[in-house]
Amino acid sequence: MSEQARAAPIVDAWAQHPTERFMAEPWLATLLRWTGNRREAPPLESTVAAMEEAGVELALLNAWHGPSGALISNDEVAGFIEAAPERFRGVASVDLNDPMAAVREVRRCVEELGFVAVRALPWLWNLPPDDRRFYPVYAACVEAGVPFCTQVGHTGPLRPSEPGRPIPYLDHVLLEFPELVVVGGHVGFPWVDEIVSLTTKYENLYVDTSAYTVRRLPGPFVEWLRGRGRTRVLFGSNWPMIAPARCLEGLAELGLDEETERLYLGENARRVYSL
Repeated sequence: MSEQARAAPIVDAWAQHPTERFMAEPWLATLLRWTGNRREAPPLESTVAAMEEAGVELALLNAWHGPSGALISNDEVAGFIEAAPERFRGVASVDLNDPMAAVREVRRCVEELGFVAVRALPWLWNLPPDDRRFYPVYAACVEAGVPFCTQVGHTGPLRPSEPGRPIPYLDHVLLEFPELVVVGGHVGFPWVDEIVSLTTKYENLYVDTSAYTVRRLPGPFVEWLRGRGRTRVLFGSNWPMIAPARCLEGLAELGLDEETERLYLGENARRVYSL
């Protein structure tokens, strides 16, 4: 990593401190194989150590809730934050099958726990983001004034990839919720042109580079990041699947100017999530 990058305050926009429940999920098999990770959940100290190694000042920790229940609960995330409040902020997750409970949980997480966003993953539910079950959550995010985070692109876990296609699904959402700030994680490959076109169309759409090392970022995505995408791209790691230091190896090779690098590593995230 360049000295310039080490000096910049870095925000990791997509991380999780996993529970044993999360690590036991069968769909993690491909990610564990690709990344060489084991199924043991790491101690919280290892998450903090990975941040320090990469110069990450602040990480957004995801809760995970799927059809089978909470894999990382909102209250567990709140406990991680309580243990290291200067290092973490929370991203809530809710049960899409219980819309009113989901709305109330968004309010609780933002107003009582201080969470800064809500995340629901279409592939985890096998539902495209324009499915009716997401819509109460979108309305709750607008009301609470927090971004909605999702995943775009193909699915690494053993689940269908189609729900991650930006057009038409995410296009519909952005048309119908013009006040909703959306952050699409994982770059959007192989539909990079679709995600770039949507960020041009919608000023409230952002993308994070979680699950990718900077050396694996698609060429057209990097070209966009250097230019019109400079205010729209956020750094993320997807820890513990990829360590943030590994994600940032070769950062100087992207050819970003000093301001774009600052925006990418932290300033965009601080603005989008009101950190």
